[in-house]
Amino acid sequence: MPKYIYKAINEIGNAVSGVIEAESLETANNALIARGNIPTMVSLEHGLAARSGWASIREIFSKVNTPELILFTKQFKTMLHAGVPMVKLLQVLEDQTASLKLKSILGSMSQDIKEGSSLYNAFKKYPKTFSSLYCSMIRAGEASGALPEVMERLTYIIEHEHRVKSDIKAALQYPLIVLVFLFIAFFVLLTFVIPKFVNIFERSGIDIPVPTMICMTLYSFMVNYWYIFFGLLILSAAFLRYYFKTDNGRYVRDVFLMKVPIIGPLFIKSAMSRFASIFSILQSSGVAVLESMNILSGTINNSAISREFDRINEKLEEGRGIAEPLKSAKYFTPIVTNMIAIGEESGNLDEMLNEISDHYDVELEYAVKKLSEAMGPILTIGLAGIVGFFALSIFLPMWDMTKMVK
Repeated sequence: MPKYIYKAINEIGNAVSGVIEAESLETANNALIARGNIPTMVSLEHGLAARSGWASIREIFSKVNTPELILFTKQFKTMLHAGVPMVKLLQVLEDQTASLKLKSILGSMSQDIKEGSSLYNAFKKYPKTFSSLYCSMIRAGEASGALPEVMERLTYIIEHEHRVKSDIKAALQYPLIVLVFLFIAFFVLLTFVIPKFVNIFERSGIDIPVPTMICMTLYSFMVNYWYIFFGLLILSAAFLRYYFKTDNGRYVRDVFLMKVPIIGPLFIKSAMSRFASIFSILQSSGVAVLESMNILSGTINNSAISREFDRINEKLEEGRGIAEPLKSAKYFTPIVTNMIAIGEESGNLDEMLNEISDHYDVELEYAVKKLSEAMGPILTIGLAGIVGFFALSIFLPMWDMTKMVK
């Protein structure tokens, strides 16, 4: 197991150093934090491999990934609890982070704080790294004086969503691999196998069956007009990429995905879980309901549901409460609206929202499992259909040739 040299500040404020064994840099940092230490420098015992100039430039212009953001948020929270001054805190995090991108951002933020900027404004300058939710939570923590508690809740949100996305990606990884190999098999059979048999069939003088004719038409198109095929494919991909970046394109895409069997419920449950967990934290952090809805609209990651928030806001401004506007909105399930109504009446809205979040976390886990189980039979049927089609394309004319010989 790799060994890491570290320097840290212990619970009583003294500087400590030593060597720790860990599987990765992140694991080493987490182990030190668990011991009650604040890491100021952690590096491999024999030093890190020298980076090339191009690699450094590439990393500076790359994004801060989610594990790096989670680690940064945990360390930020730990040092806030220890009472480290903000400028010193940012400088320590700048020195010990392994991400050159984050190191550059923290150096700039530290300078902004020295010049009198608020923490919220310092974070807000980097929207590609710190989302609107992240910045809004920072602002709520500054305003309420409970920034360490807010950072703890923020860590939970980021970790929770990272876990959900990882589960969904893991569920879709096997189907995507199978689809790629199906496409390769289709291409090889259509390009190299079928044409050789067709030459034999044509010389024999038999009538070519429909499946074989379809294969030959596809083959002829690919040989003579392949540039049109690939041109249309590239243009379609570019158009969809551009279109899905527009508001209307994202709306059409999200509405379509939520209507797809098996996959649609997964997206809805994921959105409900995200809505409830973020709304609960915003409420317990003292963020106003209208502002919470604006934040949720930008962080729900679903354009179709975001448009519903705009309609909900109009009714909230009329003083109708939260539950009633949600009942008239699309995509919000009866469980969500009924539990929010109970939370409003009892004065325990944030607790009810936590219950909703926990419920949909379980539902989402079950939906991901169901998707994984359903993909096997679906792909098997698809594979059988493709193999069967090519088998008919070859064996039907061979059967006719056999009868002719007889």
